[in-house]
Amino acid sequence: MTTAGQGTECTPTLLRSLFLFEKLSDEQLDWLCREGSVERFPAGPVYTEGDVATCFYVLVEGAVVLQRRSGDEDVEVERTEQPGVYAGAWHAYLGDRVPQTYNNTLRVTRPSTFFVLDASKLQEMMRQWFPMALHLLEGLFFGIQNTQQAVSQRERLLALGSLSAGLTHELNNPAAAAVRATALLRERVAGMRHKLGMIAGGSLDRVALQSLTAIQEEAAERVAKAPTLTPIEAGDREDALSDWLDEHGIADGWDLAPTFVQAGLDVDWFEQVVARAEAAGLTGALEGAIRWLNYTVETELLMNEIADSTTRVSTLVGAAKQYSQMDRAPYRTTDLHELLDSTLIMLGRKIGDIRVVKDYDRSLPPVPVYAAELNQVWTNVIDNAVAAMEGTGTLTVRTAREGDRALVEIGDTGPGIPADIRNRIFEPFFTTKPFGEGTGLGLDISWRIVVNRHRGDLRVESVPGDTRFQVRLPLEPSADEENE
Repeated sequence: MTTAGQGTECTPTLLRSLFLFEKLSDEQLDWLCREGSVERFPAGPVYTEGDVATCFYVLVEGAVVLQRRSGDEDVEVERTEQPGVYAGAWHAYLGDRVPQTYNNTLRVTRPSTFFVLDASKLQEMMRQWFPMALHLLEGLFFGIQNTQQAVSQRERLLALGSLSAGLTHELNNPAAAAVRATALLRERVAGMRHKLGMIAGGSLDRVALQSLTAIQEEAAERVAKAPTLTPIEAGDREDALSDWLDEHGIADGWDLAPTFVQAGLDVDWFEQVVARAEAAGLTGALEGAIRWLNYTVETELLMNEIADSTTRVSTLVGAAKQYSQMDRAPYRTTDLHELLDSTLIMLGRKIGDIRVVKDYDRSLPPVPVYAAELNQVWTNVIDNAVAAMEGTGTLTVRTAREGDRALVEIGDTGPGIPADIRNRIFEPFFTTKPFGEGTGLGLDISWRIVVNRHRGDLRVESVPGDTRFQVRLPLEPSADEENE
């Protein structure tokens, strides 16, 4: 703090010239002059954000700058030369019910004069002179605080409900697919047993059965390596294979062909099968062998479907666990990409057909963070980006290193944020969404998590078609966090 010097004499006339005191009586102004003082400050800081709030300052003459800490930077919030402006311990009237610390930094750009009143005297003055106004101010302060907490809790519950509904929907699809595939697999296995009994009861010798089994194993292996075909390619192959099956006397070839094509089996492969079948003496049992192969292929495909479905369920559960940070320490060093990916998975249903581009800097080291709280930040920002694009566009998630900080940038191709409201989007209760669709606390919560909780920085750059929210986080923990 800059050392103050004695200023001019404090007189009722001097104080009455300041708009803050102009309506006070002579007795009240005399009391202020007795309990306070007029002091002169050289250029520099008067007090610093975070220090214990001991004094209330009213500018008599000079030039002041108010600053707030944002991450590693001091951001200027006001600059004025208006006599009578005040700052400092003006929450003293609330007593020990709130932390009595300076919530900004006051600096003077040239030698300036202030009326200075001790915080305890300000509290005494408010309680004795303005009891009704004090009750109103207390009600307003704590009422807004309680409202913000209640709406903030509602915001979290609404987000949780939306995510839960989306997760339930996402889990239902693979679970239903697995149940359906399991029922079909049971039928196919029963059919294979029946067909195997018919083959075994026929006239095939051991060599022929061995050859048929080898063909079956080869078909199963090709299922795992089946290429991905376009609808046109698949249709052409199905037509060709259906014609081939008809030519070889296999009934309902049109019904068998799609399954074989999906498994990667084509006409050339079946020509080889026929050649091997003739060599093994299976010519007369060709149709039975092909239908048995069909059961084999269907069984493999159904097992693949079950594996894919259960893997999808496992992935969603893992993402939900990662998102909620269940069974993990609140503050820990973690890979930001894991947090981003889990959030994108949780919001998958809401993102819908919007194209997602991940531009990750994989060299970015793990960062010490409150992981569950950061996931709430990603959720709020991505949800706003998706809403802005109205179902179509590109969502870009980028990470990079900037000196001693990690950068996470979430961009969208929506209409952008108008310049006249850009500086208000982080204000509590400010929203551009229709009534009932937003509380206006999502970005306020995000700001407090990033700036206050993580000593980071949250800002936005926006033009039509390119809006980017940028989160910067320290790569190293603070001394207090290291001790947690």
